[in-house]
Amino acid sequence: MRSILTALAATTLMTGAAFADAHALTGDMRIVSDMSNPAPRAVMEGLVEQFGELHPGLNIELEIVDRDGWKGQIRNALTSNPPDVVNWYAANRMGPYVNAGLFEDVSDVWGEIEGLDAVKGALTIDGKQWGVPYTYYNWGLYYREDIFAELGIEEPTTFEQEIANCQVIIDSGRKCYAIGTKFLWTAGGWFDYLNMRTNGFDFHMQLARGEVEWTDDRVRETFANWRKLIDMGAFIDDHQNYSWQEALPFMVNGEATHYLIGNFAVAPMRDAGLTDEQIDFYQFPLIADLPQGEDAPIDTFHIPSGAANKDAAREFLKFVTSAEVQTAINGPEVKEGDEVVKPGLGQLPVNAASAVEDDEFLNQGFEMLTTNATGGIAQFFDRDFPAEMAAAGMEGLQEFMVFPDNLDDILERLEQTRQRVYQQ
Repeated sequence: MRSILTALAATTLMTGAAFADAHALTGDMRIVSDMSNPAPRAVMEGLVEQFGELHPGLNIELEIVDRDGWKGQIRNALTSNPPDVVNWYAANRMGPYVNAGLFEDVSDVWGEIEGLDAVKGALTIDGKQWGVPYTYYNWGLYYREDIFAELGIEEPTTFEQEIANCQVIIDSGRKCYAIGTKFLWTAGGWFDYLNMRTNGFDFHMQLARGEVEWTDDRVRETFANWRKLIDMGAFIDDHQNYSWQEALPFMVNGEATHYLIGNFAVAPMRDAGLTDEQIDFYQFPLIADLPQGEDAPIDTFHIPSGAANKDAAREFLKFVTSAEVQTAINGPEVKEGDEVVKPGLGQLPVNAASAVEDDEFLNQGFEMLTTNATGGIAQFFDRDFPAEMAAAGMEGLQEFMVFPDNLDDILERLEQTRQRVYQQ
């Protein structure tokens, strides 16, 4: 941890004095974080240690919880002995906790920070801000560049080319796509992209707002495009039994060539032994001639309304949104042998004054989001749809991937759920 702390301190030294001088923080501070994967955990632990050194009178308790488990635990945590800071998500996913009075209005914090204007809307409800962002990340198709070269195929720009490539891959004895749908949300990523490419970003968001029936022919067209891949055997078998991490070895071992996933998966790919010469990335190809929408979820920190040490919590939110800290935590992880000498989320800083690390995949993702996502930026299926609709939807999406002949029943159930959820 000392090397991690040193790496963070090197980039926060100048602002650290300002943070420390601003308030003499004392007492206890509790943080519950869902940054449970190894690289994010190292970043979170480094952040807490650095913030603690800036405020030696503060006793900080950090609890790391499982990322998927936290989705079912957060409401209880916010209502029973709430901590001072929690991790969560922007946009629709924070809505229930704002509406229930469980998140603190932090508009005053936004009045003291700069560089976050581009994402302010995603943290705003009723004209007020209810959390701060610390990272966001692009999604896309990560693939085995060395296998593409072996098979003589190139990055596609259209869905027809994608399918043609996939057939070559299948003919070579491999699967096209690794995926683990045990926790459902990865299937949501596939639907997001297929629907945005088939019908456009605006239509996708209309569906998310409950303005379109799930039985609409345009939705069926999205599933028809998806089924083209399912019927040709493009996805690994038994994906419903794997988490996204458990499915990663299929790509690492060359049994599958692609993974539609967020940039957070690059660090585990590297840790598993893949080099940057073996991995590459491309934007999900065009289906219809429509502006391209992209998934770029924003991860956030919030202060529970029942927090005991809101002064310390507010200072922590200012700390993690500073340009220097954003640069430090969002770069790629750096190792010397097996030792992590610089932690990194391997994602994109949200603060506009931050620097993007010289990393191939971060640079590609940043370029894509800033120049070629003219359709719009989505937050991801389980964040853009209301929680009950998202849960039912992702169950239906996983079922479709395993039993595509069930589509009519799935869409009827989802339409019934839509009518109930959006009339509440």
